[in-house]
This record gives sequence, C-alpha cells and structure tokens, in this order.
Amino acid sequence: MQLVSFSMPFMENVPSKQTEAAWVLLLRAQQVLLARVEAALKESGLPPLSWYDVLLELSRDAESGLRQYEIGERVLLNKHNLSRLIDRLESDGLVKREACDLDGRGNVVKISKKGLQLKQQMWPVYAQAIQELIGEPLTVTQVRSLASIMNTLLEPHTGKSE
Repeated sequence: MQLVSFSMPFMENVPSKQTEAAWVLLLRAQQVLLARVEAALKESGLPPLSWYDVLLELSRDAESGLRQYEIGERVLLNKHNLSRLIDRLESDGLVKREACDLDGRGNVVKISKKGLQLKQQMWPVYAQAIQELIGEPLTVTQVRSLASIMNTLLEPHTGKSE
C-alpha cells in the first residue's frame, strides 16, 4: 500500500512552538485583563466596559456625533451587539439619536450630558485597573516594549502606527 502525500500550501508556513505559545498567551492575557477590568467596574456599581468604549468614542465627536458604522469602526471591544448596546444607552438617556443632516435616512448618535458624566465616573475605575494590571507589574521599559510589540503586530493590519 502506497501512501499518497498531499501538499497543502496553507500548511507550508506553520508557526513555531514558541509562536504558538505566544499566540495563546496573548489571547489569554486579553481575556484575563478584560475580565479583571469588568470585575472592577462591576464592584464599583458601574456598567460594562463596552459602555465606556462607546461613550468615549462619542465624546470625541460630541458636537457632530457619529453614525453607527463609525462607532463600530472605532470601538475596541466586540461589535456584534452594537445596535442593541446603543439602544440600551439611548433608553438610559446616555446617548440620543438624531436625523443625519447628510441624508434623511440615517441617524447620528450623540452623547448626552448624562453620558458624559457616566464616562467621567467610569474612567477613574478603568484607569486604576489599567495601572494595576499593566503599570504596576511591568517596568517602564517593559511597558514601552509591550507597546512597541503590539504596534508592530497591528501596523500591517491598520496601515498606521499607533
């Protein structure tokens, strides 16, 4: 019996064991760190990080607002339930939808005063978590190296340097 060898082009460039390990650690680190931030917000009686993410982006364009797809392009977290999240933020009075001046069919989402206040209330808890999770266990040199490594990984996919 003769074994047939199949050449699979996608298997020619297999990652090394170290590359696989780095990938797994990167994903685990993201999950653990985000879970800890979420826990800190919850312990403080604040909403999830996804709320902050959307409110932050809207606050950056507070006057003009953003179309929903623009929010989706800018947020850092999962975008799959963005429409429902914006509905929830609107029902809580944190954002408001207005007709888009450019076309009467679309909406622009704007942050409300209450939304700005919530974002400002959430930031100190989020900032403390970032400091405890990244700033304290790492040296300044390690933080710079981490940022440089992450930038190197992102640059080919974003087309820009962060």
